[in-house]
Amino acid sequence: MKIKDIPLIDRPIERLINKGVTSLSNEELLAIIIRTGTKEKSAKDISSELIGNFGSLKNLADSSYEQLKTIKGIGKSKSALLISCFELSKRINTSIDSIINIKANRPDIIFNYYKQLLSDRKQEYFYAIYLNIRNRIIKDKLLYIGTINYSIVHPREVFREAYLAGASSIILLHNHPGGSVFPSKNDIDTTKRLKEVGDLMGIKIVDHIIIGKDKYYSFYENNDL
Repeated sequence: MKIKDIPLIDRPIERLINKGVTSLSNEELLAIIIRTGTKEKSAKDISSELIGNFGSLKNLADSSYEQLKTIKGIGKSKSALLISCFELSKRINTSIDSIINIKANRPDIIFNYYKQLLSDRKQEYFYAIYLNIRNRIIKDKLLYIGTINYSIVHPREVFREAYLAGASSIILLHNHPGGSVFPSKNDIDTTKRLKEVGDLMGIKIVDHIIIGKDKYYSFYENNDL
């Protein structure tokens, strides 16, 4: 049954308005976001298929744009809309609304912001966080997604953004999807190489923070810089 064939009072949007959002099932909430179905399937049918294919709402929220597009009825726009909704829900859970202009004088401040964004990721995300002379964050930049190693983290990309932002120093940050925060050989080699370049260029690497499930590792705190 298509949503337009459901009595008006029982349609998801009307039920949300009249009975509250908690009265809706996960499929109905997704159907509101998806809005339209196909000739063969309603928006609610597609929502049920999404949850069924990914096994749970959490797995669905962790899915990629490419994975969503494999579902018939979920094209470019709907995939982007769903990814945006899932990402916003993760960002709402951070204890800091924005990292910009925060004084980054302790690694736990950085961890508390990025842990909700990165702790459940299935791939490694590598960020450079750029600071002004007062150690306040002026910009962060996602530079790489995938297994981080010495060969792909090129100093050119890291320091180009630093010059564009007028940064005085940089904090490197990435996650370990497996949960462990102990630095790998690649992590150590990458940090050492970027620190050497930063020392030569006058834009110091002041920390490299690795985020796991519910903890972090700071090169600065462990005297590894």
